[in-house]
Amino acid sequence: MNILVVGGGGREHAIIKALKKNSDVKTVYCLPGNGGIQGDAECYPVGAKNIPMIVHFAKTHRIDYAVVAQDDPLALGCVDALASVGVPAFGPDKNAARIEASKVFAKELMKKYGIPTARYEAFTESEKALAYVETCPVPTVVKADGLALGKGVTVCMTREEARRAVIAAMEDRAFGDAGSSIVIEEYLEGPEVSVLSFTDGETLVPMISSMDHKRAHDGDEGPNTGGMGTVAPNPYYTPEIAAECMERIFLPTVRAMAAEGCPFKGCLYFGLMLTKDGPKVIEYNCRFGDPETQVVLPLLKSDLLTVMRAVTEGRLAETPVEFSDKSAACVIIASKGYPVKYESGFKIELPAPEEGREIYVAGAEAREDGLYSKGGRVLGVTAVAGSLKEAVREAYAYAEKVKFENGFMRRDIGARALRLLEE
Repeated sequence: MNILVVGGGGREHAIIKALKKNSDVKTVYCLPGNGGIQGDAECYPVGAKNIPMIVHFAKTHRIDYAVVAQDDPLALGCVDALASVGVPAFGPDKNAARIEASKVFAKELMKKYGIPTARYEAFTESEKALAYVETCPVPTVVKADGLALGKGVTVCMTREEARRAVIAAMEDRAFGDAGSSIVIEEYLEGPEVSVLSFTDGETLVPMISSMDHKRAHDGDEGPNTGGMGTVAPNPYYTPEIAAECMERIFLPTVRAMAAEGCPFKGCLYFGLMLTKDGPKVIEYNCRFGDPETQVVLPLLKSDLLTVMRAVTEGRLAETPVEFSDKSAACVIIASKGYPVKYESGFKIELPAPEEGREIYVAGAEAREDGLYSKGGRVLGVTAVAGSLKEAVREAYAYAEKVKFENGFMRRDIGARALRLLEE
């Protein structure tokens, strides 16, 4: 089979490595990919948002199956466009992708179908949003309605911070069109949990839970990033909580999407907050999370391509999906200064391969004399082990072997989870 993966980060690298385990896979192409991915796939410089060129590539390269891994092409209808030329693809169609592409759509869906989430108000005019800020409870959270590369959410501890967030999104257009509408919602407290799931629009199978670390620096200090590391499973996510989430959040969401005439097929990501009032939805994503994928897929025992095709073809109920009982940890190595201001173009030297350890390349380019950084998050170093403590230790030990002059990493990935396990 000829497989196409649309995207070019660490998540896509993890997906490609997992897909290649299937013996039927002949060639994997990646658009646009990156300098590290090209060691595992044939990469071509076609932008992930260039839907006409992606479709043309799929036709001319006789693609048998595609995986649209990135949010923007999903929101732009890449799956629909590929289907129109007979190329089956993993991922939701444009209508279903709204669950991530529009915060307003997602919040209204949850409100209509009684899915637990934070209280909110939606705005299309900055004057009304600013007026609301003067009376709403603080802290509060301001979210750009559309896709903003994971940077459209501002946790505001004071009214002044909330005012600035509204003005940045709606008047200064810090997130472009994504901020033309915003949601201002209740600030929730509690442990966060990420749960990715396979769903074919009827059946839903949750994957291993994970814990992301969004802040740039140790102790959850500094600005929000796309994610500085992850661990799986998340020890806060007990079997009892998992059962409650399935009954009150996961299945109701799938049924709500079907009832709205936009059944969701693909990977539906649930960002959850375990509050004193029970689990609530912070956000939905319409695709695999990054860097959650880098710890979840290494624990998948079932064949990824088989599961994905079952999702696309509506056969998930009859397809086994099994995960290992081991643990995984991923440490992100980023460019110094990320996510604010950073420099690229530094040479990277990777260590020799080791059993149970992987390096997923998120932002790098290949030159004649090797690999060079290109972007904020550069590498994801993952280790799988029998316990979470071992996985964290081994991920850091492997990360220390990477030579990257401009690189930095958090030193406390998994620390909060380990403290809970030791209590």
